[in-house]
Amino acid sequence: MRKVLHLLVLALLAAMAMPAAAAATPEETAREVLAKSPIIDGHNDTPHQIAALFDRDFSKFDLASLSADVLAKTHTDIKTARAGYLGGQYWSVYVDAALPKHEAVTRTIQQVDVVRQMMARYPETFTYAATAAEVEAAMKKGKIASLIGMEGGHSIGSSLEILRQTYALGARYMTLTHSLTTDWADSATDAPKHDGLSPFGFEVLAEMNQLGMIADISHVSEATMHDVLDKSTAPVLFTHSNARAVTPHPRNVPDSVLQRLPQNGGVVMVTFVPGFTSAERRQWEYQRSAVAGRAKTEFSGNPSGEKAAVDGWIAANPQPKATLAQVADHIDHIRKVAGIDHIGIGGDFGGVDELPVGLENVSTYPALFAELVRRGYSKADLAKIAQGNALRVMRAVEKTARK
Repeated sequence: MRKVLHLLVLALLAAMAMPAAAAATPEETAREVLAKSPIIDGHNDTPHQIAALFDRDFSKFDLASLSADVLAKTHTDIKTARAGYLGGQYWSVYVDAALPKHEAVTRTIQQVDVVRQMMARYPETFTYAATAAEVEAAMKKGKIASLIGMEGGHSIGSSLEILRQTYALGARYMTLTHSLTTDWADSATDAPKHDGLSPFGFEVLAEMNQLGMIADISHVSEATMHDVLDKSTAPVLFTHSNARAVTPHPRNVPDSVLQRLPQNGGVVMVTFVPGFTSAERRQWEYQRSAVAGRAKTEFSGNPSGEKAAVDGWIAANPQPKATLAQVADHIDHIRKVAGIDHIGIGGDFGGVDELPVGLENVSTYPALFAELVRRGYSKADLAKIAQGNALRVMRAVEKTARK
């Protein structure tokens, strides 16, 4: 018995002498979660950049690893996507909201073809996915599930027939407006005409619910948001928006809408657009616009004088930078008001000239998740933000369509 006790004491002393295993760092925890639950991002404008920079000609570039000057525009290539644990991407097929209807439809189809070409050119990396099950199957194979989102209701030319055909071509969400109010829905950044949705707008929403196409209510007015939440039989997405209470921009989501998301089941996919992220940056942009307006009047017919006045103001008032921490502030607020089940990621990479410090391209997603770890988010929380909430919305939209 003494011998057994002696051995137990020796074992205890040896265990006490051993150095304790080091706790995982926030960065290590973030990468551990993302390795198991890769990010599904709601909005990336790389197809638009491919059209703008290369006229949709894939022989002119290699998306595997872009040059620094091109990556500064797309913020995305295969190398950075892999480094950032990107598992699923809604590729935006954006076209200018001011285009005539027929031209908007034509260019939208051309942009869908860009996404299709991208998948065909790099089949070892990208694969098309139309359902939540297909997204999960693609990620299990180590591929980036590629989905298509139309950014703006102008893309369907006010036609339910074209809406149905864009769904057949692969579009799985449509942002109801872009920067301009359409014939049937009010935009957040244009004069309202319908107090939300017009009667035809409600028809569009009903058809989307029936098809299984997600209603994206980024870009729409607050009245349109409420109309959609009143009538949609499926969860919605804000594919690239932030919290208006944190940064008072009309493109962001007001608390009155965030409070309704639990009942709808929808998700705000937090974006990295500096003017939507930083209140200081938003105020600076507002002041710059005012200065530009005054200069245009004061120096009418004198473009060089107008430019000098604006440049002088910018030199005296340096542009504030948005930061990664400010993006996390928006996530904090949405969690407080709507809950952890209603948060996702929609970076808007490729759609902006500048990004927050620390979020310069798609390789930086882990840095944002490490910040959330530092703020007390659990691994389960991180997995929901990365992909779980987005997949739940997809499944619910598909179920609604089957009914």
